[in-house]
Amino acid sequence: MALDPSDSVDRGLSGRADMRGALNRLRQATGLPLAFAGLIEPGPGQLRISELQGSRTTALQGLAVRSGNGLGGKTVALARPCWVTDYSVSRQISHEYDAAVAAEGIRSVLAVPVVVRRQVRGVLYGALRAAQPLGDRTVGAALEAARDMEQALVVRDEARSLLAATRATVEHEGAPGVWEEVREAHGALRALAPRIDDPELRAELLQVCGRLAGVAGGKSVGPGSPDGVALTPRETDVLTCIATGATNAVAADRLGLRPETVKAYLRSVMRKLGAHTRLEAVVAARRAGLLP
Repeated sequence: MALDPSDSVDRGLSGRADMRGALNRLRQATGLPLAFAGLIEPGPGQLRISELQGSRTTALQGLAVRSGNGLGGKTVALARPCWVTDYSVSRQISHEYDAAVAAEGIRSVLAVPVVVRRQVRGVLYGALRAAQPLGDRTVGAALEAARDMEQALVVRDEARSLLAATRATVEHEGAPGVWEEVREAHGALRALAPRIDDPELRAELLQVCGRLAGVAGGKSVGPGSPDGVALTPRETDVLTCIATGATNAVAADRLGLRPETVKAYLRSVMRKLGAHTRLEAVVAARRAGLLP
């Protein structure tokens, strides 16, 4: 079975799109002129700043921050928000990064940890170029933006785990129950994709779903099946749930739809596939390479 569930998906799991979204929300909610963020790198475990909004220089771009050092490093070490009113003279932090901070003209700074399963995965910063106190409203908005990013990283972790499981499954073609595992992975990826805000990553996951379906059916699947049947994304989502044995009510709950809407999608699917029952629809979709 020739299938590599897309190395480009792995590249899309870096979280940079989620950082951009979180920084946008932070600036919109607070009016802060400068916001930046970074994720903890594997290996040495240092934080590297990779996303900036409102910057005037490149002084902070790519800056590596060690745990315990500076404001961000303190935030990583303590796993809680930290802030200073005037960075350059603050006695609450160490000053390894003063040159980069001064080059950007930063004075008042807030740093909020992004924590997933009790592990700090990154830091969001908001900053002013004046020595002014950052109030509770600003801190609250930063915490909300960090929570949004935390949830996005949880979804990406799920996607990475599912893709790894899919690779392991397809490498054991011919093993007992392999296609049931492929079908489970397909269903889980289809259910996960709508929860991902990053359109590129979502498209990549759906592409993997299409390849899983095509490989299982021995067909190369494009926008429609070789038999001329084309299902909409939502119709495919519904049929994928039904194929796992889900009732209309369960499918509706998984997909965030009303049971009546699920019924309507299912009727449309059955009409397109020329099926009279749910089982016939699933069988026909698998023969057409629309489901694994």
